[in-house]
Amino acid sequence: MLFKPKSVRTHFSGLIFFQNYQRNLWVKPSHRYGKYIEEDDDDKDPKLRNTKENQLDHFYLYKSKGQHLLTNTRILDAIVRRSNIKPTDTVLEIGPGTGNLTVKLLEAAEKVVAVEIDKRMVDVLHKRVAENGLQERLNVICKDAMKVEFPQFDLVVANIPYGISSPLIAKLVYGRNPFRSATLLLQKEFARRLLAEPGDSEFNRLAVNVNLVADVEFVMDVSKREFLPCPKVDSSVVIIRPKPELPDVNLNEWRAFTRTCFGKKNKTLGATFKQKKKVMQLLKLAKATSLNKENPPTGNNYECDEYYDGKYEDEDTDGEECFASSTSDLEMNLFKEKIVGILRKSGFEDKRPSKVSNEDLLHLLSLFNQAGIYFHDHVKPNDLGNANAAYLS
Repeated sequence: MLFKPKSVRTHFSGLIFFQNYQRNLWVKPSHRYGKYIEEDDDDKDPKLRNTKENQLDHFYLYKSKGQHLLTNTRILDAIVRRSNIKPTDTVLEIGPGTGNLTVKLLEAAEKVVAVEIDKRMVDVLHKRVAENGLQERLNVICKDAMKVEFPQFDLVVANIPYGISSPLIAKLVYGRNPFRSATLLLQKEFARRLLAEPGDSEFNRLAVNVNLVADVEFVMDVSKREFLPCPKVDSSVVIIRPKPELPDVNLNEWRAFTRTCFGKKNKTLGATFKQKKKVMQLLKLAKATSLNKENPPTGNNYECDEYYDGKYEDEDTDGEECFASSTSDLEMNLFKEKIVGILRKSGFEDKRPSKVSNEDLLHLLSLFNQAGIYFHDHVKPNDLGNANAAYLS
């Protein structure tokens, strides 16, 4: 008997059915608290979403909010193992979701502090941890990780929402809480930028500012297929370890300096510092600093007044126009020659920031400061709250 082969159309129908079946799988086989639904363009109405969730005993995972759950047990075990968790450690987890990683952290650590903004996830997390008899070792903070003050912790282990990767890492490495390491699952492209070195095409201000205070180690890549729902890009695991010794530099001065240098990272430093607007800004800061010598920009200061992203920059157009009108061309030209002279004498005039090491940048900043040229307004008070708002706007 001859069997008629299945048509291509039938084959694809089977694939579509299988994919739809996969999408409605439980978040974890042992997890009995509901199925997930991917966010749909038709589901923007909160009332409609709530109705569907109640009717179907489902809850939505929002790709727009970075809600992608890592489900591969082998990878979760590897993350925990590489984190080198001690039985006495308190682990900070940001974005625990439904607890796939949290349960494994609780089995290895003394305590886990989980920061989760989505109350639906918090409810599922509490039930799941209680089911495993680990509820006494879990502390859940249902707040925005970028706005809450973290309690003391020894390690960070987290699959963080991609949208807050940069400000969150800045909050950790420049924050007030000392910690041993942070094992983070990040978007692959972002991780490459974080790991970039001078001369690499990805080298950027993010790598410069993080590497000032921490070392970053690549652990492994993770395919996008290991997440539910599946994101558009692959991920990577990295470990960030704060350096035991920090350079003697004012952090706000350093941050403002690197923002100037990396505004156009492929431009030479000479071209960047010769711009009329930049010369005027630096002359204005030099005059302000000389009038406020009771607040010298020296010594260690590791409380950053804003979380950097390489894009945000204070602008005071009215102040600049007023200052320009009261400054002579001769004064501007003399100050410009002073800047260019430092760059030329130190050999940095024709160098591009994307090819300069942190040690060389620190040396150049020191030369500028010794000559009375500063990059941060030391008269302004630090305001962490407003700085966060400025970063995230």
